[in-house]
Amino acid sequence: MFYIKMADLIIRIHNHFDYVENMCSDYITDMEEESCAADMDIHVTREDIIKEYEASGSASAPGYCESICIYRKISSLLIKHNGFVMHAACICADGKVYAFCAKSGVGKSTHLALWKKVYGEKVKIINGDKPIVRYINGKFFVYGTPWCGKEGWNINTRGELYAICFLRRENINIIERMRNSDAVKYLASQILIPRDGKEIADYFTIIDAMLRNIPCYSLGCNMDEEAAKTAYEGMKDGK
Repeated sequence: MFYIKMADLIIRIHNHFDYVENMCSDYITDMEEESCAADMDIHVTREDIIKEYEASGSASAPGYCESICIYRKISSLLIKHNGFVMHAACICADGKVYAFCAKSGVGKSTHLALWKKVYGEKVKIINGDKPIVRYINGKFFVYGTPWCGKEGWNINTRGELYAICFLRRENINIIERMRNSDAVKYLASQILIPRDGKEIADYFTIIDAMLRNIPCYSLGCNMDEEAAKTAYEGMKDGK
């Protein structure tokens, strides 16, 4: 068992394997069990791990399978804290966080790498795949998590969400502001939404607040450095 501090929450994880503890090393916090009232208490059973192992075709190690089960359990409890896991790659520039969403294979990680190449130390990647987003006092904050994609891009920090961008492959680079009615279907597909009716309503309340407060963009891009410049210049002023 160990504690992590992630997304401004104290999470107690009861693990079977060392894999997930090692994975969460940058998030571990030193807490005394007797004095700690955790925001989440995460248990997964060996049966859960076996099911995940079998579902993966026995291609993944049991410790990795446990980490996936733990991630799902955390995801399912975040709505109680006005939060959710978003399938996105998030980068911070000038104190503003930009979240990039796309279908698998389109190139979120490649696009973030272009930002790093063009803007260098001016930008930092908060998470490469599965950040947590929380709605706190009328603002949306993005948090790094150790569930971050094969590149391992994550920082145990938070930043205020400034814009969301949906990527698609094009031969030229072009960005445009999306209408909320168009953005909602794309945004909803990037969030793990539960089946419980009450929780579904809670999720869509947060999504509605996000659409009213955070501009969404559609970016047609190639894999040239100009793609990063087009994205940044198109979003930095929130137009």
